[in-house]
Amino acid sequence: MKHKIGVYICHCGGNISDYVDVKRVAEEMAKIEGVEISVDTIFACADSSQKQIANDIKEKGIDGIVVASCSPKLHYPTFSSVAEHAGLNKYNYVHANIREQCSWAHSDNKPKATEKAIQIVKAAIARVKESEALETIEVDSQKIIAVIGAGVAGMRAADELADLGIKVYLIEREFFVGGRIAQLDYLCSTTETGKELVTRLYEKIMDNPNITLFTGAEVIEKKGSIGNFNLKVKITPRYIKNKCKKDELLKAIEVCPVEVLDEFNFGITKRKAIYKNFPSEYPQIPTIDSKNCTRCGECEKVCSSIDFSQKEEVLDLSVGSILVATGFDPYTPKENEFGWGIDNVVTLPQFRRIINMCDDKLVYNGKKIKHIAYIYCVGSRQVDGENKYCSRYCCTATLYTSILTKNKYKDVQSYHFTRGIRTYGKQEIVYDKSSRQGDIFLQSYEDEPPMIEQKKGKTIVKINDILTNKMELEVEADLVVLVTGIEPRKDTNISEVLKIPKGRDKFYNEIHMKLRPVETVIDGVTIAGACQGPKNIMESMNSALSAAAKSYSIVNKGKLNLPPIIAVVNKETCTWCNKCLDACPYDAISKISENGKDIAFVNESVCKGCGMCLPVCESDSLELLGYTNHEIENMIKALVD
Repeated sequence: MKHKIGVYICHCGGNISDYVDVKRVAEEMAKIEGVEISVDTIFACADSSQKQIANDIKEKGIDGIVVASCSPKLHYPTFSSVAEHAGLNKYNYVHANIREQCSWAHSDNKPKATEKAIQIVKAAIARVKESEALETIEVDSQKIIAVIGAGVAGMRAADELADLGIKVYLIEREFFVGGRIAQLDYLCSTTETGKELVTRLYEKIMDNPNITLFTGAEVIEKKGSIGNFNLKVKITPRYIKNKCKKDELLKAIEVCPVEVLDEFNFGITKRKAIYKNFPSEYPQIPTIDSKNCTRCGECEKVCSSIDFSQKEEVLDLSVGSILVATGFDPYTPKENEFGWGIDNVVTLPQFRRIINMCDDKLVYNGKKIKHIAYIYCVGSRQVDGENKYCSRYCCTATLYTSILTKNKYKDVQSYHFTRGIRTYGKQEIVYDKSSRQGDIFLQSYEDEPPMIEQKKGKTIVKINDILTNKMELEVEADLVVLVTGIEPRKDTNISEVLKIPKGRDKFYNEIHMKLRPVETVIDGVTIAGACQGPKNIMESMNSALSAAAKSYSIVNKGKLNLPPIIAVVNKETCTWCNKCLDACPYDAISKISENGKDIAFVNESVCKGCGMCLPVCESDSLELLGYTNHEIENMIKALVD
């Protein structure tokens, strides 16, 4: 039990003291047995206050401290560091939140806010009296990082890590790198095309000996923990040898009888079972679509490079950290959603491919296109649908597409059916340019979206336009372009393998969007790019650099110090009922045999100290360090007394 406790009550510059009588709180705490010093301070986090706490620890022999201030999310590390530097074990410090939980929550009742603050700090003192000096858990770390996803975010992160001297495994599920950006022949606000950007990044990663690229590769299993993850990676063969004769390959593609919808062109064209989407696609080796190939043998007759003897492989990779950059999929409209299913209704990604494939004339389904209606927020900001979020990039991408279309085909007229344009930052310039070229903007409310009708072979788009006082307007469109939003990648099991939590929007969740923006609750696993949420290319690149920096900090030293707040097993009383294993969300518990009986074993480097296992233990054989039964019971007793 701690006998000399220091208690520091923060005014927080008025955030707390405007509603809580902090001087009275300090006076009440001074009456408690074991409290050596109890003071109030304007800003506990100020340098002068930190120095005072450190001096008190050294000069008065303080063996436990309580700081009552704002949320521990902000300053728990601050005061932990103060304790450590002053020679006090940082786990003998307890933080009491009397701002968010007290002064802000009860600003309408100052006397009661003060009483609640007194109770909160009393409980913190009771806990610190029972606190133990804990030591961090030290584990070795592999100086290797797995980057999952070889889109622009994944390649940029891999390149940065490799330049820092870290070995990188770059794992791409598809047979070609570049992700969605490879499908773009133009990028907003730059003269560089998507293919050129992919080429530049690919050449950099291939020139770096620290990067090993795996394509057609999928992570199917993960074991271990931060510093020492063991991954099983399944490699699907291409069935084509590395050295491929171009003339033979073209002949093989020609004789292949199988045709399927081409995913690269979003289904508006077809491809053969042997394919390579464009000349600059990387790696430069074609592939055979094993799901659709009938193994008829026609291609083997004309091409010596085809090798159906290639077998699926499973690799075992050991890494210290995992960076996930699995990208996004464009939203696919539901049947009849804004006319989806009508011949001349396409999505924005499809329209981008159409204008790239058309030369002098804009033609679709044999019809020349002059009037284009863009319908915004399809699959984003849905009133009754699943995707409540804004996909952010769509407005800018649509306006830029409209500008390019007008520049290429002078007689095209564009109509934008919006719910309000969101071109944030300098992208307002794109909005202005689109307006100046003569594009017409119409706007509706959320509950009155545009309507698409077909009359006598014509496609009519109607809207109650709020910009003209809800006048009903209609446009006869040769082509309707549905501006579809962003969704997380489909058909991937990586979230189940890595157990990365998702938000309500189904994107991967970071711990804190400002304080820890690329970290997940799975220690050692970071996220980057559009798998985390809708982002444009620059934002994806920036998050990739942030995730790379965080992953580098994990593995760089070769050793890791992990928090000791973990579950521990009482071997004498444990009877292995299996319930703790079922309750653990991190697979940190396993069964072992010791002295002739089965008991629970807690993997220290995997356990997150969440406490889910404690209440289900029938024999009460589990304890959480830092939150022991004695500490919690002492807090309850202090509150009751």
